[in-house]
Order: sequence, then structure tokens, then C-alpha cells
Amino acid sequence: MVRTAKDYREAMRAEREIYIDGARVADIATHPAFAPLIDLRAHIYDMQLDPAHRDVLTKTAQGQTDTVSAALPFSQSDWWAKRRATDRILDDIGGIAARTGDETVGEFWALHDCRDALVDLDPQFGGNIDRHVRAAIEDDLFNVSANTDSKGDRSRPPQNQDPDILLRVVRETDAGVIVRGAKFETGAAYADRAYTKPNIAAWGDRLAPEYAVGFVCDLNAKGLKFICRSGFARPGTERDYPLSNRFDEIEALVVFDDVLIPWEDVLFYRQPRAATLIRATLHRYSAFAFVHRILRFGDMLIGAALMNVRHTGLEGQQGVRDKLAKLAVWREGLHAHLTAAIALGEKSPAGLMMPNQSLLHAGRVHATACLHEMVNITRELCGGQVSLTPSAAAFEAPETEAWLAKYYAQGDTWSAEERRKLMAFARDLVSSDYAGHRLGLQLFAQSPAYAQLASVYRHFDWDGPLAMVRDAAGLEAQSSASAAAGDGRIPSQGACGWHDPKLPRVKRSLVNLDDYFET
Repeated sequence: MVRTAKDYREAMRAEREIYIDGARVADIATHPAFAPLIDLRAHIYDMQLDPAHRDVLTKTAQGQTDTVSAALPFSQSDWWAKRRATDRILDDIGGIAARTGDETVGEFWALHDCRDALVDLDPQFGGNIDRHVRAAIEDDLFNVSANTDSKGDRSRPPQNQDPDILLRVVRETDAGVIVRGAKFETGAAYADRAYTKPNIAAWGDRLAPEYAVGFVCDLNAKGLKFICRSGFARPGTERDYPLSNRFDEIEALVVFDDVLIPWEDVLFYRQPRAATLIRATLHRYSAFAFVHRILRFGDMLIGAALMNVRHTGLEGQQGVRDKLAKLAVWREGLHAHLTAAIALGEKSPAGLMMPNQSLLHAGRVHATACLHEMVNITRELCGGQVSLTPSAAAFEAPETEAWLAKYYAQGDTWSAEERRKLMAFARDLVSSDYAGHRLGLQLFAQSPAYAQLASVYRHFDWDGPLAMVRDAAGLEAQSSASAAAGDGRIPSQGACGWHDPKLPRVKRSLVNLDDYFET
């Protein structure tokens, strides 16, 4: 089913306890901080029904029309279609929207992969998993992901401090479980549902059973409180901050004040090893959307930097070209990782087409580890005017208009207004409060750097290089330590088996979780 913008707007009229800047929000659809986001999400729903975009954004099979982004991926062509759909949306809206639903649906695909292992651990919720995976594909609701808890003392298990520091079940009823705690969630205030699960850090099996709960939460549930950070959208500043006023996806501390989660929405419960499995496999698909959006952000960095050096006649200088080339190398690295992850895809335990995990997670590290440097290169190439340019009002005021027209025009090629627009865009891209927030968020949006590197370590095919050196050096056998390390990893054939005409499959049982702990 493809949802309409009208249906989405109607759903957002439900009464919710939302707070921003210390005040309760009366109507989220008209509030200046949230209205641009609701308008943006509604526009994407409109695009899906627009004949100009419908064939790219939706697909019909057996009489059922669903979105391309939500469809289960079974082939390389499915992934090319998803990439085209995201590109079409971002091209049309003119910016980067990270939470449009496709990143969270990937987490449901990972849940689909883990279904049999979860049922082995506890069979009672198998039907719930099937139903919610299917709903994520067919309902076209706006789903967000709820992972991050309030931090507390990470050196101590949650049960040894304030017990509410992590989300937990406080009691069971015939209707479901009652949960208490809080989660940081991007987009929750204007989404339909949240796929909620533990952020278990390094506790593993030491996690108390009441914290090992995963569920799908209706964000209209009674007892939820949304305490949002201040937004960067400010009425009257749209021309000076074009990105802040359209693409600021607001985070909220979502407080679960004894919220009832119906049994039919529970995916696992009192199973710490299930929580570990979910967390360790969570990003096997959603990392693709994450890296893809950083690639598109790279396009924006390159475009802003190149436009400015052409405005100012500096493109011919070798130092400038070197910096542009660094931006291009980083961007093309992301493109190469995404493309290769599809071309060398792996069969998941449930038979889906899974992007090559070693390549995808290595691409994620490449994206985030270099991001701050790429932003700084863009800032240098855009020059000091990014920080010095007056507001749009000054370019129209009778007292200052002529002076700004004189000093901002670039000969007969670029008018002062065109120059002002570029400087405003570049400022919001790399030097505004919104830009700083976005940069900081990207570094942690899919786990911190050490966890991203741990994912690469876990998925890289270490056996290939070991075998090559063993043969080249004439060694008879691996050391026991090396053999143990090789046996404990997940072979992806990313190093040496790329030419295998058969699609590789993850070979280890998902029930064997010993090597899935992210520390």
C-alpha cells in the first residue's frame, strides 16, 4: 500500500505530549520547528503517487503496490532500484533528509534475517516478528529507530544504578508489558512508529532480563513524552539559512512513563542474547542508506566549493585543484564502496541479498572518519565570505543595497544576489549551528567510531591474507592464535573470493553469538 500525504497529515493530528524550548506544542503540523519536516515527509508521500516519479519510487507485484525503498531486497537490481529511488527523492527536495523511513526498514530486514534464531531462543513472538516485518514493507508508515538510551554510568550494569537509566519492563499484564525509561530518537515527534530495542553496550549476557526487550511502539501511545531539542528553523530566516529551515530533523528524548506495549507488538523479551543478536546485526542493511546519504552530502560539499572557486576565478590554481581532488577522491570512495557492496553481495541467512558486509562497513568508516576533514576543505574553498556575508535584508535595504550590489557582484557573470545565495547556502552547509549539529550527529548516528571499526574487524575475510602469506612464506600451518581468530569471524569472501560466480552466503549459525558482541 502506498500512503497519501493526506493520510500522514491526519495521523499527525493525534494528541501527543510534545515539548520544545520548555513549552508544550499545541499543533505540531503548524509549529515553526516541525512544520517544515512534516511538509517534507508529506511531499515524499505525494511524490510516490505522482506519475512523474511513481515508476521510480513504487513497484507493483501481484496486485499490491508498495514503495521501492521498503521492498525486501532479493537481487542486485533491487538495490540499484533503491539507490535510484533515494537519488530521485533527494534530487527533488534539494537537500539531505536522513530519516525518511528507508533507513529504519533496513533494520526490519535484519530482524527478518534473525527471525529463526530468535524463535529458537523464544518461540512465542515469532508471529509478531513476521507481522511487523510485513507491516514495515506494506503499510508505508513513517518508522523511526529507537536505540540510544540516556547514558548513566556505563561502567556499571543498569540494575546497579538508577534502574530507569535504560528502558526496562517494570511489570507484565494480560494486555502486554509496561515499560519505563527513555530513548533518544530522531524524528519521533512526527513519525508513526518506533522500532525499539536495547543499546546494550558491552554488557552482553550480564544484561538483566527486564532490559532485554524489543518491540514496535505506536508513537501515539499514552504515557509517551517527547522532550525535543531546540530547532534551527526560524521564521523569516529562510533566505539566510536555506538548509536549517527545511532539513533540520529534530531529535527528542522520548520518555516512556509506564507505557503499555501490547503483547502483539513485542518482538523479544527477557532474552539478553536476543538483544545482543539484534544489536550486532542491526546495520547490515541500514548502513547502505547511511553511507548513500553521506555520499550525497559529499556532492553538496563539492558543488558549493566548486561554485565558489569559479565565482572568484581560483579554479586554475593547483592548490585549489588539489583540495577539490581530495573531495572527489573521498566522494568516489563512497561511490565505490556502495557499488562494490551491491556487486559482491552476499546471501543472508534468510535468503535476502545483503550488501557485502566487509565492503559496506569499511565504506561506513571511510565516510565518517574523513567527514570532518572534507567539511573543513569545503570551508577553506568557500572562503571567509561564508562567515562575513550580511543577511538577505541588507541586500534589499535602500541604505545598503547599492554597496552590496557593488562589492558582491562578480563582473557581468554573477549578480550580487546570486553571490549572496551561494554564500548563504555554503554557510548553512558547513558553518552554521545546523551544520555543526549535523556533523556531530553523523559521527554517532550509526554507532561510534570504535563500534564501526569493530564491525569491519568482524566481517573482513582475514583467512584470505593469512593463507596468501602462509603459502608465499612456505609456512606449514597457522599458529593456534591465528587459527582461532580466523575461525571466530564471519567469512565474507571480501578479500579473495570476489570472483566466485556463486553468491556467497554467511556460513555461521546466527544462534552462535559469541563473536557478535560489539565492545
